Amino acid sequence: MATESPATRRVQVAEHPRLLKLKEMFNSKFGSIPKFYVRAPGRVNIIEHIDYCGYSVLPMAVEQDVLIAVEPVKTYALQLANTNPLYPDFSTSANNIQIDKTKPLWHNYFLCGLKGIQEHFGLSNLTGMNCLVDGNIPPSSGLSSSSALVCCAGLVTLTVLGRNLSKAKLIEFSPLRATDVKLPSGAVFVIANSCVEMNKAATSHFNIRVMECRLAAKLLAKYKSLQWDKVLRLEEVQAKLGISLEEMLLVTEDALHPEPYNPEEICRCLGISLEELRTQILSPNTQDVLIFKLYQRAKHVYSEAARVLQFKKICEEAPENMVQLLGELMNQSHMSCRDMYECSCPELDQLVDICRKFGAQGSRLTGAGWGGCTVSMVPADKLPSFLANVHKAYYQRSDGSLAPEKQSLFATKPGGGALVLLEA
Repeated sequence: MATESPATRRVQVAEHPRLLKLKEMFNSKFGSIPKFYVRAPGRVNIIEHIDYCGYSVLPMAVEQDVLIAVEPVKTYALQLANTNPLYPDFSTSANNIQIDKTKPLWHNYFLCGLKGIQEHFGLSNLTGMNCLVDGNIPPSSGLSSSSALVCCAGLVTLTVLGRNLSKAKLIEFSPLRATDVKLPSGAVFVIANSCVEMNKAATSHFNIRVMECRLAAKLLAKYKSLQWDKVLRLEEVQAKLGISLEEMLLVTEDALHPEPYNPEEICRCLGISLEELRTQILSPNTQDVLIFKLYQRAKHVYSEAARVLQFKKICEEAPENMVQLLGELMNQSHMSCRDMYECSCPELDQLVDICRKFGAQGSRLTGAGWGGCTVSMVPADKLPSFLANVHKAYYQRSDGSLAPEKQSLFATKPGGGALVLLEA
């Protein structure tokens, strides 16, 4: 079976200020120099993530990334440090990895990447290593800083072990087909941080949305006389019916009502008891939820899935008004996130309005929502004035309510993928 080694590049560290600083900090911390470096990019969802419902997404790697300096050691000690003083050092035995799932601590994301590779290859003994982590992706902003750290840690572990992942296994990890989409050349994407952090690992909002989508899928399946108890995702209903997304929106109109459902009504629709609902369907963190907005969530998911396909089609056909058409899809997406999925917040809505006011053809929240960043598509010739005006209108508030270190407004182009860097 063909294998793919991670992309590797030799670099002159002295010519890269960030790498050089990381090397010096590593030497100060561990008294040695790194043997190699690994980087993995953040990403921005141009059209929103509905992958947990079984549908395609449209992410773009950004230039911001996580960078790790690594030195394998001859002991079993795993020592993790971070250039950001907010994240404390952590050490453990590489052969006794324990992940506390109740606490979203930074080092747990590294341990997840390491443990994933360990379990994949069925390894019992891992070598120790010293690692210094540096990241310039704003945390809890919807730009996948935690995912980048997990990917980086996995690549670190692969490199230390001298292992490769087969193409087949890479697909097995994430059974989604990847297709390149050529983005418009006359526009740039601008990321703006709302400065509101929402840690989805520590709140119930995200979990409730996932469960509402699951319940909506089951009620739609029951309405269409499918085997609803086996259905988990909205995409499965469409696939089993063999109809279009537009037709699924019509089915949703017929099968579900806009008024919120309570647990008792869901039980009546499915013909089950409250106890069965709680123990067989609801997750522990949604068992006390009193209302579920199934109609709104299903409408958002099916319409968003259609927007992803429309976005791709427009990029492929490249009409003259391409930027305008793509911008309209982004605007529709934000309205749906705000009104139907209810994963926005006042600050995100304000930031989106400001971005549109100062020249963005399209602007929307990105990531899980309830805070984090917006992504805007801006004509290239309007970029300097756009950045200046948005900075003044949103970040330079008279009340001084935004912490300067959280302010983040930058243009980005599609970034490169994960990479192993060796000093030349």
